[in-house]
Amino acid sequence: MSSEPPISNSTNGVAVPAAKCGLHVVIAGAGIAGLTAAIYLRKQGHRCTLLEKSHLAKETGAAVHLAPNSNGVLRRIGIYAEKQGANPMESPWLLTHRVHLHEELKRRAMAPEDEGPPAVLRTSCPVVDVDPESGIVTLESGEMITGDVILGADGAHSKSRAKLPGGNLQTKPSGKSAFRFLVPRRAALDDPVTAKFAQRNGELIIWFSTDRRVVMYPCSNNTQLNFVCVHPREETEAESKQDNWNSGTNKAKLLEVYCDLDPALRALLDKVDSSSIRVWELLDMDKLPTWVNGRLALLGDAAHPFLPHQGQGAGCAMEDAVSLAVVLSRGTPASDVPERLRLYESFRYERAHKIQYFSRVSGRDVEEPGAAIDMTEYSQYNFGHDEWDNSTNLFRKWQWARNPNVFWRMPISFGPMPGPRQTHGGVVRDGLNSTFTNASIKFKTSRTLLQNLFPTESFSFKGPGTIAYASFSQTTLNKMHWLGGGGYRHIGLYIHGVQYTKKNGEVVDGTFLPLLFESLTDPIVSGREELGMPKLYCSVDIYQRSSCYKVQCGWEGSKFATMSLEGLKPDDPASDQGTIGGESDDGIFAYRYIPCVGERGKADVEHTTFIEHAQEAKNTPQKVLSVQRATNSSVKFDALDWEALPTLHHIISRVAEIPIYEIVSAKVVSGLGVSDVSSARRID
Repeated sequence: MSSEPPISNSTNGVAVPAAKCGLHVVIAGAGIAGLTAAIYLRKQGHRCTLLEKSHLAKETGAAVHLAPNSNGVLRRIGIYAEKQGANPMESPWLLTHRVHLHEELKRRAMAPEDEGPPAVLRTSCPVVDVDPESGIVTLESGEMITGDVILGADGAHSKSRAKLPGGNLQTKPSGKSAFRFLVPRRAALDDPVTAKFAQRNGELIIWFSTDRRVVMYPCSNNTQLNFVCVHPREETEAESKQDNWNSGTNKAKLLEVYCDLDPALRALLDKVDSSSIRVWELLDMDKLPTWVNGRLALLGDAAHPFLPHQGQGAGCAMEDAVSLAVVLSRGTPASDVPERLRLYESFRYERAHKIQYFSRVSGRDVEEPGAAIDMTEYSQYNFGHDEWDNSTNLFRKWQWARNPNVFWRMPISFGPMPGPRQTHGGVVRDGLNSTFTNASIKFKTSRTLLQNLFPTESFSFKGPGTIAYASFSQTTLNKMHWLGGGGYRHIGLYIHGVQYTKKNGEVVDGTFLPLLFESLTDPIVSGREELGMPKLYCSVDIYQRSSCYKVQCGWEGSKFATMSLEGLKPDDPASDQGTIGGESDDGIFAYRYIPCVGERGKADVEHTTFIEHAQEAKNTPQKVLSVQRATNSSVKFDALDWEALPTLHHIISRVAEIPIYEIVSAKVVSGLGVSDVSSARRID
């Protein structure tokens, strides 16, 4: 048997954070709940120490229902109960011998070949005290064990429970007790009187009487018949107190309790080996106000003891274990444990107690008021559930909510959208090592024609006259972290010398961007939705040599624009700031428009945005590495026709109308540092 893992997290004697080598999880109890938690938590990289009060750490009892919700939990960790003798029930779940399931869980928790550190199981180690704040567990021997997490999986009579606020609740009688035992199926088949009860594989049968019932179903590859015989508590009260909840009794008492039932059923009960019969009192408990305190969390029967009438006690215990593994994900720092445990409680509290209530209701006597229940409703709620998927989804939503400033874009079902301004988790991108090459041609043109492209009357030119300035500017970006080190190209029309008059009379100076083509979908979508920029798709092909730089733009094979800078000669990098044409402007204007769904011609959102150069320079300083100026340059747009450009003809035809009176400058600038444009702000 492996020795207990060291209390402190260390590597070669040097302390390291729990997030790097996993948390140390101390689990009180090595039943189904504790072992399932150990398996799932080791897969998250955590080290688990199981403290079991019994000598053999071996489950007792007969069979367990593995309904779809619990069977899915086991299959997720590669445990297929049918390989350990479980047999299918005629409804879609498995019936397994409890001992077989427990043995396989125990093996998998400690298996050296499985993912994560093998759990350590220490038997004959009763826990007598727990300190939820310090994470210290005290054993009956006086030994003290420290963990980052303490899990109370110590059953209905939990010692850990008392360490919770309001945890002084005790289990209470439900008014019923139950015999539990196994009968060989062959014994039933060999008797003509009882053979009819064992004919079909995987068949669950329930016999109801006024205040008692017998539940029978097969297990162990249909070789054993498992019995749970529920009856009024007072009829076996003396026997149940002999050895707490798992006392032996005799066949005579069993037959006496069910003396009024069908003789054939009594003949079946008579086939039990008297020494194997156990009787225990069915206990219930009021809701705990909380399952967690500091570093301590309860799971399974310690948190919510179940009556057996829905066969969900083991299933809900395993669901608790799964949820804990989700919130205590790989890399969880020890400082986050109390918050993560509260999260676990919020995920599980309502469901566990709702199924607990269903179990109470379904156990009512036949003639008791309210005994009639909608089994379809209960079955759908119980079985149509996968706790890993449920807790994972809730955990994701919790993570997203921790950062309210993240960008969301359609489709929102999958969480915040990664992009140039954030990772999926909301971490700000760093563009300092990204590269840019910008080719721009600035020219004089018709003021009136450009003014016709302003979306509202709040835009105007700063100066008088019939001449205005604009630029066609093409940029190639590379080494973009948010694109996995790749890049893309864009080309736009920039109108300089523009001012925007706000509703309060304040005037802002800038360059207006009426159109921006990009060669990749991702920046188009993020730029339109997050920044309100007028982005469209086109192909942007570059031909670059030492003395020339040529751009060709097209759509689905139709070429509609060319831009050429030739006779390039090097210039001092300090002679250029790397901005696009409008060095004297304060920033870039764009106009955001989002149409209203279902109401043509109306906008859901419509406003101006502004990207301030000075703020962008602070966010991501640019370093110009080279400047080349052209001695000969040209730009040409061809509108083609609607067939060639079915979605762009109306745009390119307008751009093609812009006259170039005189080219003022033409340059190719390369450098380091690409802004994420996070300073974009709404105006008015």
